[in-house]
Amino acid sequence: MSLSVFITPALIILLLIYCAKKKINCYGTFAEGAKGAIQLCLDVLPFLVAIFVAIQLFKISGLASITADLLAPVMNLVGIPKELTELMIIRPFSGSGSIVIAEQIFSDFGADSYIARCASVIMGSSETIFYVATIYFSQTKAKRLLYAIPVALVATIASSIVACQICKIM
Repeated sequence: MSLSVFITPALIILLLIYCAKKKINCYGTFAEGAKGAIQLCLDVLPFLVAIFVAIQLFKISGLASITADLLAPVMNLVGIPKELTELMIIRPFSGSGSIVIAEQIFSDFGADSYIARCASVIMGSSETIFYVATIYFSQTKAKRLLYAIPVALVATIASSIVACQICKIM
C-alpha cells in the first residue's frame, strides 16, 4: 500500500483538528463555500457557453483544418510536422477537441511513432488557454490583460517546438 492512499484522509483529519482548535464551524463554512460555488457557476456560465460555441463553429466550419493547411509550411520550418498543426491550433481552445485529434493521430500513425510522441508531449506541455482565460478573467477585477493571452500562446508554441525537437532526438 502506498503513502498516497493516506494523504486525503490525513488532510481531512488535519482540517478537522484545525477547525476544532480555532473553533470554526466546519460544516457551516463548507456550506457557505458551496453556496459561493453555485453563484460562481452561474456567473461563469455565459462565458463558457460563448467559448464552447465559438470552438464548435471553428471546428465544424472547417476553418480549423483550413488554418492548419495554411500554417503547415511555417510549422514545418520550425520542426513541427504538418500532421500536428491542427492539434496545435485546437489545443489552446478545447481540451476535448484536442484529445480527439490526438487520438486520431495515434490511430493513424501508431502510438510509438514520432508524430504520436510529439502529440503526447504537446498535449502535456500546453493548456486550453482561451478556456482558462475565460474562466479566470471573467471573475477577476484586473483590467490590464493585454499581454496574458499572447504570452501564453507564445509559450505554447515555444514548448511545442522544443517538444518536437526533443522527440526527434529521443
